[in-house]
Amino acid sequence: MQAAEEKDYTKKLDFSLWRKLLRESRGHWKDLFWLAVTMAVVAGIDVIFPLLTAWAIDHPIAEGTTAGVGKLVAVYLALMAVQAVTCWGFQIFAMRAENGVCYDIRKKAFRRLQELPFSYYDKMPVGFIMSRMTSDCQRLGETIGWSLCDIAYSLVMLIAASVAMFSLNAALTWQVLVVVPPLAVISWFFQQKILRAHREVRKNNSKITGAFNEGIMGAKTTKTLVREDANTREFNVLTRDMHVSSMRAATLSSLYLPLVISLGSVATAWALRQGGVSVLGGVMTIGTLQVFVNYTVQFFEPIRSLAEIISEFQSTQAAAERVITLLETEPEIADTPEVTAVFGDEFHPKRENWPRIEGGIRFEHVDFRYAGGDEVLSDFCLDVKPGETIALVGPTGAGKSTVVNLACRFYEPTGGRILIDGVDYKERSLLWLESNLGYVLQEPRLFSGTIRENIRYGRLDATDEEICEAARLVNAESFILMKEKGYDTDVGEGGSLLSTGEKQLISFARAILANPRIFVLDEATSSVDTHTEQMIQHAITRVLEGRTSFIIAHRLSTVRTADRILVIENGRIAEEGNHETLMAARGKYWHLYTNQFAEENTMEALGAGEAESRDQGTGNRE
Repeated sequence: MQAAEEKDYTKKLDFSLWRKLLRESRGHWKDLFWLAVTMAVVAGIDVIFPLLTAWAIDHPIAEGTTAGVGKLVAVYLALMAVQAVTCWGFQIFAMRAENGVCYDIRKKAFRRLQELPFSYYDKMPVGFIMSRMTSDCQRLGETIGWSLCDIAYSLVMLIAASVAMFSLNAALTWQVLVVVPPLAVISWFFQQKILRAHREVRKNNSKITGAFNEGIMGAKTTKTLVREDANTREFNVLTRDMHVSSMRAATLSSLYLPLVISLGSVATAWALRQGGVSVLGGVMTIGTLQVFVNYTVQFFEPIRSLAEIISEFQSTQAAAERVITLLETEPEIADTPEVTAVFGDEFHPKRENWPRIEGGIRFEHVDFRYAGGDEVLSDFCLDVKPGETIALVGPTGAGKSTVVNLACRFYEPTGGRILIDGVDYKERSLLWLESNLGYVLQEPRLFSGTIRENIRYGRLDATDEEICEAARLVNAESFILMKEKGYDTDVGEGGSLLSTGEKQLISFARAILANPRIFVLDEATSSVDTHTEQMIQHAITRVLEGRTSFIIAHRLSTVRTADRILVIENGRIAEEGNHETLMAARGKYWHLYTNQFAEENTMEALGAGEAESRDQGTGNRE
């Protein structure tokens, strides 16, 4: 189990990236604005409290009188009340911003995933996508919501404390600020290393998520191959890498923050020493010294907070880079602006402008190669008439599925063109073509819910009667009604509560319900038993009538009724014709068919022999 490699990101702290994230958060700018305002009020009140304390030390305490204490208490209580309300407010605004930003980014990312073609999923493991949609998006919401709190508070506190310190003693303030330049150098040094460490953490997190996904989805294979121990060892390597990178990031942060705190403490100690000398010399009052030292502490407190925020941003940037990359990924297959203007897009179709598909498909000198791979099709030509059934047979890797994927525009030719009803299909909307496709896969995919809901997935506005009619058409209703709850039977996650044949029939009914003009059966009977295969074959005869259809088949007995059979080899048509013509030619198809027929007869004979032996054994025991 070799884990896929995540993309490496090498930029330093990227402010343009954060501007993009803020643009993604524009629906919550009102919450972010009031969040900043409430935090500024909190910081402002925190600056006022030391002044009240200084006044109390220099007047009531130093003078030994209670005059003005009542007003002081009243002001304290009023400020505390305002502080309580603003603290409640900033938490509300922060939580709304956090959850809202996370929701919006996930929604936009999910929409982009719907737009991206098959080629994106060929390159991007499911675990990496899940990592972006879950932990990375959550991290961004938390950072934008709560880090803004700290930024607003820290900036206001820094400015207010600086103004107050300069107004109290400008010379001493300049002495305290001497530590700021070395603090900046230390921050610049550590931020690069911390960012690199956190990128490694997010990269390892994606690998672990991918391993989780493969481990769960491949649980049956793991059991049958007795891979538990090997998988555990390989997973331990990933978690060890995650542990090492996490500890490296934590160690760097643990070194950085104490350095910041130490420099702040040195500055505070210097202010206390110099201020003490001034008090002894009668230049400064004890109350003023107290408030100056308090402001010195308050000055470096937001600096420490900003240092933590920088560390947090560096950690989050690794997540932000991955999410923004997903949001900005442009589909390799997309409609041109001219096509969109006439026919609409996936989410805003202009169905009234869609022409009816008759089903004629023509490949004109088509070449195709997968990204980074060898050429699959070369100068491929094929003319399919409306309503014609085309069977594609041949060895594995010959290009059968590629032909169908190109016809469905899941991929586009790298050379030549494909026409539907005489028009280059790039001049029509993707959704227009997809809405006229019915596709039944070798491994059917059902969704959690009932049988009725899974069939209705083919056309959401279908009535219950139309769902039942589709099930009857593919001979699925007989087994459905045998279930305790009939059409309301739960299929389980991915259809786990049904047999492979039952799932295949339901997916067949779902495809039929959409009433497609172009139908594709991709090894649709290769994983089912003989009885289910016969049921599907009977259904195919009725369902495909009048529709243009492609049948990719390993069992050649399923393609005998096709109008044309194409033998594909090395991306080219080696033979074509109907079953009788190709058998009479005694060429490649004849060899494939007779060899498979002989193998099936041998297997049947062996099965019959074993059954007879068991019967004889039973008779002897009796």
